Amino acid sequence: MADCDSCASDALDAGETSLRRVLWIALIANFGMFAVELVGSWWGDSMALQADALDFFGDGANYAISLFVLGMALRMRSYAALFKSLSMALFGLWVIASAVHRAITGSAPDPYTMGSIAILALAVNLGVAGLLYRYRSGDANLRSIWLCSRNDAIGNIAVMVAATGVLTLGTRWPDLLVATLIASLNLWAAAQVVRQVGQELRSVPVRAISPDIAKSTHPEHLRLNQG
Repeated sequence: MADCDSCASDALDAGETSLRRVLWIALIANFGMFAVELVGSWWGDSMALQADALDFFGDGANYAISLFVLGMALRMRSYAALFKSLSMALFGLWVIASAVHRAITGSAPDPYTMGSIAILALAVNLGVAGLLYRYRSGDANLRSIWLCSRNDAIGNIAVMVAATGVLTLGTRWPDLLVATLIASLNLWAAAQVVRQVGQELRSVPVRAISPDIAKSTHPEHLRLNQG
């Protein structure tokens, strides 16, 4: 039995080590693409690239949080996932507000810059999503990082479509629509994670009450004390 327990412990340690390695790769890739897309969004005057750049930054921060809470109790991991989901929602709302502002004051972006950077970002996100695919059905913390990676890949494809639209139509509207789409994906993913966090927190048993406290609060004990 001891040998079995040792094997199970070794398997868990190996699984955690593998996950840590994947999260580090994802973290470095996301912060790297954040820098690339931030410069590209300024160079190409693209709201969609700016939204995707901030999305990369948010995901990098999420991976860092996931690394920090890895191995902690389920309650702590759930609270971390809740924090990440709220940050995703705030990011989504900020992008939508920015897109509305750009619709009034902005100009048409450079479609070639948008398209080329979106292709690079898609390749990075597909690689990260492939590494995280096996963890997509885990707890809320793991599910949140999988949803981030999947949403990024979808967002990159949308940026490529927007670049084609800008090139074809000569207008900024495809860029703004895609920025809004990326923001909406973040809001939807945040809602999913919040729902799962609620389920996980309800499943965590309440810490047992000590015998002395339980005795002092028993109705019979209270009645005797009052008497």
